[in-house]
Amino acid sequence: MRSFHAPGRSPTVARHAMAATSHPAATLAAIETLKRGGNAVDAAITATALLCVIEPAMTGIGGDCFALVHKPGTGLIALNGSGRAPNAATPEWYAKAGMKAIEVTSPHAVTIPGAVDAWATLLADHGTLSMAQVLAPAIEAAEGGFAVAPRVSYDWAGLADKIAKHSGARKHLLRDGRTPKMGETMRFPALADTLKRIARQGRDGFYTGGVAADIVATLKPMGGLHTASDFETVRAEYVTPISVGYRGVDLYELPPNNQGIVALIALKMLERLGPSETSGSADRYHLMLEISRLAYMARDLFVADPATCAVPVEFMLSDAFIDDLTRRIDRTKRTAAFGPIPKPTGTDTTYLTVVDRDGMAVSFINSLFAGFGSGIVSEKSGVVLQNRGTGFVLDAGHPNCIAPGKRPLHTLVPAIAMRDGRPWISFGVMGGAFQPIGHAYVLTNRLDYGLDLQQAIDHPRVFFENDSVQAETTVPQAVMDQLTSRGHPMARRSDPWGGGQAIEFDHANGCLIGASDHRKDGCALGY
Repeated sequence: MRSFHAPGRSPTVARHAMAATSHPAATLAAIETLKRGGNAVDAAITATALLCVIEPAMTGIGGDCFALVHKPGTGLIALNGSGRAPNAATPEWYAKAGMKAIEVTSPHAVTIPGAVDAWATLLADHGTLSMAQVLAPAIEAAEGGFAVAPRVSYDWAGLADKIAKHSGARKHLLRDGRTPKMGETMRFPALADTLKRIARQGRDGFYTGGVAADIVATLKPMGGLHTASDFETVRAEYVTPISVGYRGVDLYELPPNNQGIVALIALKMLERLGPSETSGSADRYHLMLEISRLAYMARDLFVADPATCAVPVEFMLSDAFIDDLTRRIDRTKRTAAFGPIPKPTGTDTTYLTVVDRDGMAVSFINSLFAGFGSGIVSEKSGVVLQNRGTGFVLDAGHPNCIAPGKRPLHTLVPAIAMRDGRPWISFGVMGGAFQPIGHAYVLTNRLDYGLDLQQAIDHPRVFFENDSVQAETTVPQAVMDQLTSRGHPMARRSDPWGGGQAIEFDHANGCLIGASDHRKDGCALGY
């Protein structure tokens, strides 16, 4: 239990149902949906759609999503709502154009958005409310306006230069030519009209007709390869989740093209190495960093769209492979080179989780990837378009090379931890490449170090980006110095690493425990 003398927040406790999101208004919308009879799927999509309006740098209907749903009597359901490359996006086209990489603000970074189709699929198969009902709060916020929250304002301001690059972004995302300040009201009338069209027509309101045509018309003059038929054929896909056990708990993740396998590799390596003495020690951070380097090396070698190449999931989780990785770690110092060292970078996302009074748990993540995605906003419909295409490589021999209709390596990772065959924690951690290691941090904070759920999420984070290891300002300088002495190129991080939400089932007491990361504006609420 935390000290009530110190700043911080307690976990939220409730008997019947709970929601945890990165924005108070979204959490409240989820709870209101549950109270009027909707289930956890209805509430999750209600909250996500609202976040697409009120937290627009982090997420949008022009992005992708993934979901894990634990449905009593049915079990665990996993949905891949990631979009695909245009059908004209061949490796040969990019080679002929002389492109070596896909830039974030390029039209080639825009994959066909998968989120809206995934929402429609989940609602039809597992929800109880209509698309019009779940989109109502988002439409109201986009049309009537919303007050800009502190973290939202901070992120918006930091992306002003990116917004300035595109006419649609300037038109829809600025207020009097500038980014909005905390407390100011923003309205998105064009996005409101788009959401109304989806409310009336369902997924076809986005993927056929005027909205899709406007997106294609926005991208084509910039050199985009997108066509109306690319949009018409978008379909979400149910997949089989993957898992490993750790100290009596089974952690479930989405399979590739998702990077959830990184969390599973990390847990298997941690199981062999054993926990450090304390959660905030240099030894603990050192091990997490070395494990991360190896796990991401495996990710970058193997993870791609399994529809286009064989992804060796069983091999990547095999004892022989994990043993080989673990043997490379020196507990006293950073290993200079394991081989090719991956260099993941941080990005932006919204994660939320909902549990309803029937015990259905939804772990849900929706994102544009980078802040405001590609920075391209469709001129008439006001849709911010993601930059998931930067998850591809342009090396024709690589498993993750761009190809027609292919899904890129994807960073979005919702998770559910099971204990004794029942859901224990539905959770996720935002922050691009950091996400799966964030899962390992949170789960081991609970299991190895006895932190409560809120403490497990709030705990200071260290991770690598480009050529440095970046520590949050809450990591003590003495720990930074010890990591430097072990060979890690340490630096302070200006922004925190991601965010996070979680709901834990306390089966013994018949209640739910919720937590929401202090790194965002959000909260957990229950009743």
